Amino acid sequence: MIPFLDLAEINRPYRDALREAAERVIASGWYILGEEAARFEKAFADYCGTAHAVGVSSGLSALELIFRAYREMGMMEEGDEVIVPANTYIASILAVSANRLVPVPVEPDEETMNIDPDRIAAAITSKTRAILAVHLYGRSADMPAIREIARRHRLRVVEDGAQAHGAACGGVRVGALGDACGFSFYPGKNLGALGDGGAVTTDDDDLAETVRVLRNYGSERKYYNRYKGENARLDEIQAAFLSCKLPMLDACNARRREIADYYLSHIDNPAVRLPAEAPQGASVWHLFVVRSGDRERLQAYLAEEGIATMIHYPVPPHRQEAYREWSGVVLPVTERIHREVLSIPLHERLRDEDAAYIAERLNRYTG
Repeated sequence: MIPFLDLAEINRPYRDALREAAERVIASGWYILGEEAARFEKAFADYCGTAHAVGVSSGLSALELIFRAYREMGMMEEGDEVIVPANTYIASILAVSANRLVPVPVEPDEETMNIDPDRIAAAITSKTRAILAVHLYGRSADMPAIREIARRHRLRVVEDGAQAHGAACGGVRVGALGDACGFSFYPGKNLGALGDGGAVTTDDDDLAETVRVLRNYGSERKYYNRYKGENARLDEIQAAFLSCKLPMLDACNARRREIADYYLSHIDNPAVRLPAEAPQGASVWHLFVVRSGDRERLQAYLAEEGIATMIHYPVPPHRQEAYREWSGVVLPVTERIHREVLSIPLHERLRDEDAAYIAERLNRYTG
């Protein structure tokens, strides 16, 4: 069986460096908010092209803290609205709800599956304060169009870069395309830790400082608390692991693009809809998502052929029990996408012969 993702194999090239990093952290005796976190924050900010990167405990925490910081800074208040993609992982929307803001779902573009800028303007009201741009599956959203809408309506743009480390738009990397960005370093991400982790990137000095304080119980110095904060810190050992892996991120993304290009040029089956090609550099192919009108049959066929797959995601946020208040909302494009999507193996350690086998078997599928 070709696994969908083998994390042990993904991390194999870093094994010695990871062991050395762990030993260094253990020997230091300093495990929270120390030199390792500061070193990684500086390196990741430089990589993204931002003034700041603030390490936090997860991608969800990163997004929650951005919106929380805007509330603490007086730029948003309870009941304000945030435009969100209807087609996304639920964490993007949970971060908005957690801050007692109102998520307003907008349908995706059928081809890119990212939020459709042409539909955003119709969803803006007098209470809208921000647009959340999710770079889904590793492809940058249409940031020039989104930024122009935000400029006209005086809105902030928050990026969700959880699946798009290293992706770019117009030569600018994800993380530096909006007012702030939340990243996840969940182990399966393009830049993955060996546990949970995340970061906020921004050029806004005040926002970065507010997030730093909020992540640490709302405290600037021990036992003195400016805010009712939380414990959402990136620990030293995960920061050290991420520092080992960051220098290889571009090479890993290049390998992902190579495999995606192979799939796009070698899979030719009208029963399998391929993802739209992206401009050079715009996607880092966190996931390669095909579509089928009979997804379950396709998935079963691939399993019989020894190919593991996953569904990202089977149930859209507006159909989740957690958002039962949206039970009457109908979003046909999103619902169709969630019925049809199937992710096939694609990662930097996938062998050429495995990619060729996957493409060949998909071409044999009869629908």
